[in-house]
Amino acid sequence: MRNTFVFAAGFIVALACNPVKYFESHSEEVDIVGDGLSHGMIVLGQQLEDPYSVENMTKALNALYPTKAASTELVATHLYVRLLPQDEEQFASIEALGVEMLDHPVDFEIVQEGDYYHDPSVPEEDITWQYAVVDYNFKFPEGVRYEVLDRCYLSESDPSTKADGIDWEAVEREAFKITGNEDMLVPQTKGRTKYTPEGRITIYDPAYSDEPFGLAEARISCNVFVKFARCFTDSQGNYQMNKAFAANPRYRIVFKNKKGFSIGLNTILFPASVSTLGCCSPQGINVEVGPSSNRMLFLRCAANNTAWEYYEKCSTSAGTISTPPSNLRIWLFRTLKVSSCIMMQQGVGVDGTLIGELLGEYAFIVKKFLPDITVGIKGLSDYASIYSLLTHELAHASHYSQVGNAWWQILENFSVNSFVTSGFVTYGAGTEKNHGYCEVAEMWAYYVQTKFYRERYPDSDVMFGTSYWFYPQILWYMDERGLTRIKIFGALVATVTDRDQFRERLVSLYPESKMSILLAFNRYK
Repeated sequence: MRNTFVFAAGFIVALACNPVKYFESHSEEVDIVGDGLSHGMIVLGQQLEDPYSVENMTKALNALYPTKAASTELVATHLYVRLLPQDEEQFASIEALGVEMLDHPVDFEIVQEGDYYHDPSVPEEDITWQYAVVDYNFKFPEGVRYEVLDRCYLSESDPSTKADGIDWEAVEREAFKITGNEDMLVPQTKGRTKYTPEGRITIYDPAYSDEPFGLAEARISCNVFVKFARCFTDSQGNYQMNKAFAANPRYRIVFKNKKGFSIGLNTILFPASVSTLGCCSPQGINVEVGPSSNRMLFLRCAANNTAWEYYEKCSTSAGTISTPPSNLRIWLFRTLKVSSCIMMQQGVGVDGTLIGELLGEYAFIVKKFLPDITVGIKGLSDYASIYSLLTHELAHASHYSQVGNAWWQILENFSVNSFVTSGFVTYGAGTEKNHGYCEVAEMWAYYVQTKFYRERYPDSDVMFGTSYWFYPQILWYMDERGLTRIKIFGALVATVTDRDQFRERLVSLYPESKMSILLAFNRYK
């Protein structure tokens, strides 16, 4: 298992951004090139004393307000806990309650920065301890193992502090001093002791635009000890936290999108990638990710925006294409070239032996967290490539949303079986049992891939999938003659399982376009 864990750890995202361009804000300009950040496994140092514990906040209150402290008893507002989910169901039950979990403790010195941690006491094939801060009266899901590590006091969560005459910012700073953490505090400037982080995260695709554009609706998280804040970027990549900090927070990008989908695995057993940005100014940070940044970070950012844009484009004034499931799980695999839309998290059953051959050394991870889309990114380094591949798989996911699990299970078992048993020749020969499912699904996916790609890169005349036996050109031919993607998608119902049924369904829905439909299907056969 050790070799497998080391292998998987090798595809964890690393961060090496270009120097960012200047944004008109008070946020820190972050140049992470050469700053010593590592994005392998976190190395912990000595345990630090948490200034936010009830005990230490009480000491700080006594030091600054000895008279008022005598009549003010601090009651814990939060608990600092660690949890040990046994499987995805338990993990999801905790996450569904709004709990933000980290795989490493927050009250330890970090000797070497990184993106993941695995407790040495936990077998490497299992989910490691997850650390979180929850409300004091939090009800833990039944059956989940947890331990309370500390009782904490965050004054901004205590309503009684609003009119008590106590400067709680001063108390907080005093708690840092008495716990030996004074060097973490930022200097007071013009009477200000705290700042609310804000900034912008952008990505650059030179084939699309000369200007960077926002990392759309991705989660940004930061913390100082047990004080956490998180938010989503907006469509332009701007973010603003909901809490103020007196010390430099530790920032991270969590590839869990506001639309619900998640990108990648951060460690072996964690459903969404996390890119640690290190400790930076409490005023916020600005980061620009470009093609010469770390490849995995760039491709994950590109995947985030590709999926976000796809969800946005599913609805137009002319109608809608079903969006993929909101909780879609997308994995990017560094050493694979094959991609798939297997929808296992959604309940589609795929032959486990065949999945093992398809995913190779990655196959064991589906035992804990099931993927929906897998994208093989071996050899990819540009935005356009990830946009093309992921759009294809997302088109499949929309199709899945319309036809359901039973239809999709037949398709995926056919596709995986054809790929594996035919010596890794994609899609088989078009003569096998159930090949019609593949024919209909791939016609649609390659057509959407071409359509969306040309809309993003209008100078391109590329057409994807034209060399295969199922001829996506049929749908492009109809599109050029006014049968839009919205109309074509309307025909992709569960009763359509081959080319002939697809043609008949289109004719029945759009008799005014019968001639164009028949010409298209007769032209390519």
